[in-house]
Amino acid sequence: MSDFGEILKAIGGFGLFQKIIIFALCFPNLILPFHFASVFFVQSDPERHCNTDWILKAGPNLTTEEQLNLTLPREKDGSFSKCQMFVPVDWDIDTIREYGLNETTGCQSGWKYDRMLYEATIVTDFDLVCGHVNLVQVAQTLLMAGILLGSLLFGPFAESFGRKRATQIPAVVMLIFTVTTGFCPNFYLYLVSQFMVGIGYGGYRLNTTEWTGVSKRSLGSCVSQLFSALGQGLLAGLIYCIRDWRLAQLVIASPLVVVALYIWFIPESARWLIDRGRTKEAKKWIFKVAAINKRTVPDSLLEECTREFSLNVTYYCLSFNVGNFGLDVFVTQLVFGLSELPAHVLCIWLLEVLGRKILLISTLLIGGLFCIFILAVPDGNAVAVTALATMGRFFMNWAGSICNVYVQELFPTCVRQTTSGLGNIASRIGGLLAPLLNMLAVYHGAIPTIVFSSLSLVSGALIFLLPETMRKELPDSAQEAEGNR
Repeated sequence: MSDFGEILKAIGGFGLFQKIIIFALCFPNLILPFHFASVFFVQSDPERHCNTDWILKAGPNLTTEEQLNLTLPREKDGSFSKCQMFVPVDWDIDTIREYGLNETTGCQSGWKYDRMLYEATIVTDFDLVCGHVNLVQVAQTLLMAGILLGSLLFGPFAESFGRKRATQIPAVVMLIFTVTTGFCPNFYLYLVSQFMVGIGYGGYRLNTTEWTGVSKRSLGSCVSQLFSALGQGLLAGLIYCIRDWRLAQLVIASPLVVVALYIWFIPESARWLIDRGRTKEAKKWIFKVAAINKRTVPDSLLEECTREFSLNVTYYCLSFNVGNFGLDVFVTQLVFGLSELPAHVLCIWLLEVLGRKILLISTLLIGGLFCIFILAVPDGNAVAVTALATMGRFFMNWAGSICNVYVQELFPTCVRQTTSGLGNIASRIGGLLAPLLNMLAVYHGAIPTIVFSSLSLVSGALIFLLPETMRKELPDSAQEAEGNR
């Protein structure tokens, strides 16, 4: 079989075709962060009290203050209870005023919310407060579990049915269940929809690497991460302008409709077609790419043509805590998103200067150290904590960009998408564990930071065992991949 790298050199390794494909496949990354909108932007403990409108039947002319005084117990600090109410009675209003109510119970008819940062969140719509407060973390975990399963399913799927189908189906799944999420009448259906969104999210595949030449191979992966960073910044703006999570879901679905339409016209990977023995189809696409790039294909070439874990624990622990660093949640999310942009831009250049190995080691170790430094900040210093968290997330994102390139270059064509999927599975396990790890803060606030920082530092040390892949052709066989050791 002809070396596909030589074919790419002949037809153009980074021509008009590759630029169009990179943009088309990376554009969805601008939207993907929006799927975290409903679980990122939640007011975890909103001002509220039990709904006690039952008393209005006995006294329809009661003021709000009188109603609360008669129906709600008070806390030790004098405020009305957020989770308790007096047991309703079938008395007239004068008797209630004379004797008062003493027996308490949990909220029987839901809650009324006051001074809300948002118009509606999953917390207020599904009453995830008091005894149900931890269900927010369950929602986060189930979304990450869906992403994990999507990575598990669509990695081998891409090897068996092609890169094209492994890109199209997840895009359609995300569109359908993004819409259904916005219309969910209860929390259980919401969890199912979010799980399915996660499957589409985790299954979405980029095949820019296999069509791109050696000199620009890292560009496609880094640009996809760049789009993700822009999406993180836009997410803050989206939720700032649209304070209703259901409406936000429908807004998110709008660009996904465009993606679901054009994604059917993307080309299959010629490397995969050749590996599967479908040389006729591969040649057809090679000729098309050559024509788009205004190149010719030498006959001689065609005649020969016969046939990531701890990083994401850290990233998601920081991300899911976006509202807990002490500064305005919208500002923090915007800073998180914008801080990623220089990481991905620098990555495009430095990957070709320093190589994959040393850059990945450096970013993991430095990012882990910044996260460790959070423990040294005195309580109440929100600016310092946010600054250190932003720097930690900056280097974790940088490491993520490197990993996306590195994994694609380490493994041969016959298992490239499967191993990429396994890498995604490891990273999604990190995302799955992140909200659970954050819950350990109830025992001690330092536990999550110590765990994810340590994992980052250990991972940085383990990278010393990997080979360098800079300026090497993608291996098409297991023998070539093993030769890189």
